[in-house]
Amino acid sequence: MLVHVHNVLTADAVARCRALLATAEWTDGWITAGSQSAQVKNNLQLPDSAPASVAARAIVLEGLERHPLFFAAALPKRIFPPLFNRYEGNANAFGNHVDNAVRTVSATGQRVRTDLSATLFLSDPADYDGGELVIDDTFGPRSVKLPAGDLILYPSTSVHRVDPVRRGARLASFFWIESMVRDDGQRRLLYDLDMAILELRQTYGEIAPAVSLTGSYHNLLRRWVDV
Repeated sequence: MLVHVHNVLTADAVARCRALLATAEWTDGWITAGSQSAQVKNNLQLPDSAPASVAARAIVLEGLERHPLFFAAALPKRIFPPLFNRYEGNANAFGNHVDNAVRTVSATGQRVRTDLSATLFLSDPADYDGGELVIDDTFGPRSVKLPAGDLILYPSTSVHRVDPVRRGARLASFFWIESMVRDDGQRRLLYDLDMAILELRQTYGEIAPAVSLTGSYHNLLRRWVDV
């Protein structure tokens, strides 16, 4: 399931992130690459302990915390601390790869199962050419290039890539989520049901079918959740 989450960050929050990243010292993106992805990864990345990373990460996490659609789609149990990358010049692409199944948080040693991957765009699409995130799903390749502040959420099992940036610079935050509901098909069913209930309530209010479907949603969640 691919979910476009709009306005995770406000324009002001994007500007604050970009200001922090503008003066940061970037390093080679291989620092978080697995054995396969290291062969095709050619970008820049901020070390997770860099002051700019710490400050920008707090802004991203604040945006995620207040966004109900992100919670509905991801049902997050743990979020790997957001990281930041840059594509420009000769460090401008990331070939086909699949994300590692488990990530270890360097500061704590905690392991996070990567059920979902997320890219939060920090550059306006007009600021760069190329740089599309291409995700292979059951319907074929999906090309994603979102407004600054928007996020794409997709299964970490997906083969994906970042096409070469031909002009300008592409800035983004990326991270992984361990969901309370491990199975992608179950998460999709819960998300679709949640969105249908929301639309029913917005249109008709707290009518009996909305209450009944809400009960069904939570009963399914009880059956599948791992907390």
